[in-house]
Amino acid sequence: MDSKHNINLTMLCDFYELTMGNGYYNKGMADKITYFDVFFRKNPDNGGFAIMAGLEQVVDYINGLHFDEEDIEYLRGRKLFSEGFLEYLKSFRFTGDIWAVPEGTPIFPGEPIMTVRAPAIQAQLIETYVLLELNHQSMIATKANRICRAAEGRVVLEFGSRRAQGIDGAVTGARAAFIGGCAGTACTVADEKYGVPAGGTMAHSWVQMFDTEYEAFKTYCEAYPTNATLLVDTYNSLKSGVPNAIRAFNEVLKPLGITKCGIRFDSGDMAYLTRKARVMLDEAGWPECKITVSNALDERLVTELLLQGAKIDSFGVGERLITSKSDPVFGGVYKLCAVENEDGSIVPKIKISENVGKITNPGFKKVYRFFDRETGMAEADYICLHDEVVDDTGTLEIRDPDARWKSKVMENFEAKELLVPVFKNGKQVYQLPELTEIRRNCAYQVSTLWPEVKRFDFPHQYYVDLSEKLMALKDSMLMTKRG
Repeated sequence: MDSKHNINLTMLCDFYELTMGNGYYNKGMADKITYFDVFFRKNPDNGGFAIMAGLEQVVDYINGLHFDEEDIEYLRGRKLFSEGFLEYLKSFRFTGDIWAVPEGTPIFPGEPIMTVRAPAIQAQLIETYVLLELNHQSMIATKANRICRAAEGRVVLEFGSRRAQGIDGAVTGARAAFIGGCAGTACTVADEKYGVPAGGTMAHSWVQMFDTEYEAFKTYCEAYPTNATLLVDTYNSLKSGVPNAIRAFNEVLKPLGITKCGIRFDSGDMAYLTRKARVMLDEAGWPECKITVSNALDERLVTELLLQGAKIDSFGVGERLITSKSDPVFGGVYKLCAVENEDGSIVPKIKISENVGKITNPGFKKVYRFFDRETGMAEADYICLHDEVVDDTGTLEIRDPDARWKSKVMENFEAKELLVPVFKNGKQVYQLPELTEIRRNCAYQVSTLWPEVKRFDFPHQYYVDLSEKLMALKDSMLMTKRG
């Protein structure tokens, strides 16, 4: 996001995108049609799946691609680029096609989550920003979903702006957390810009500003009687904090007939404190008073607190969510998979590595997800070449991705394509959903995954298989390159 200077995001690219672009131009390859896949190699936190997010920002970026005169002058000053290339950049815009998995959809390693078909310079130039958005937001949405599942239906709020890695890390991070299942955020601008519900009550400084803790609580209840959540751990949570909160509720809220209120703990033994506080509140006649906890929480700590019988209604989760502290790199990549000849024929390309995990799947592809018609549950994903059509009226054998001698036979299944058209000939053809719709879609799509895939420890390996035609192509290319 902009800070001191206005930034043209077209220039937010790795410098080698420009040097390659200049080389393509000078070689007469500027209009060579290329195909690139975006995919990732490993689920965050060794989980069973990830959540797609960040597409809306990519769409906005693609629609705004251009070079300003000051950008051209900067590049000219580097004395690396031909004048012909610089003239080409003056009228630069995206004219290609993009397919992508909708935001909020569970995604798995190795499968294309976005495919770009565009002239070489265009396709190359957008790599950095596309990866920046999809990697960051998919990482945060995935982490948020893990934490929300650990909370078992309790409210989870994103509280991480002050620990986020930069402005955009805070703002789009809050957006991604909402997609993943968080109910709201403490980040005001995320509400203003994206509609992520923002909220908050008080900090310890509010309590410290008054002569007594009780006065601080009473004043706040008077100012916000319908939104009174009091921070009770500034001094002594159980000896003064909770009793003073109850006193303020009794003297300010009860005469108004208000029974909904809350307290928050930001430190201490959350399991012990919340159990004791629940008893105190109930005995004082405040059974509807909600208990919120915050601090350095994540899915592991949330799970532990609930196992210990903590009486918690909502969680405020900060740094370990907004930075995905336990696994902060999503690892999405952008790889050439094909080029197109002038006659329209598609020539597959493959990257080979001594690291088997870095060998790519060649060709222009599409991805199906197979759903059991009886249960509605997702059973497998199937990557095939773009001209293949899956017949879901019969049976199909799907192989384990890591142990290909293991397989299962799909019967009575429905095949749905995952990648949807987003741009066609440079024009946006995809109607971006409202953020609340994306969030609902995420919750629904995650519900179609079996519990074994969703568990945190040693999740079941979801099947992602290659079609026989794609596997044969890959094998033949590997043999050819090896020879």
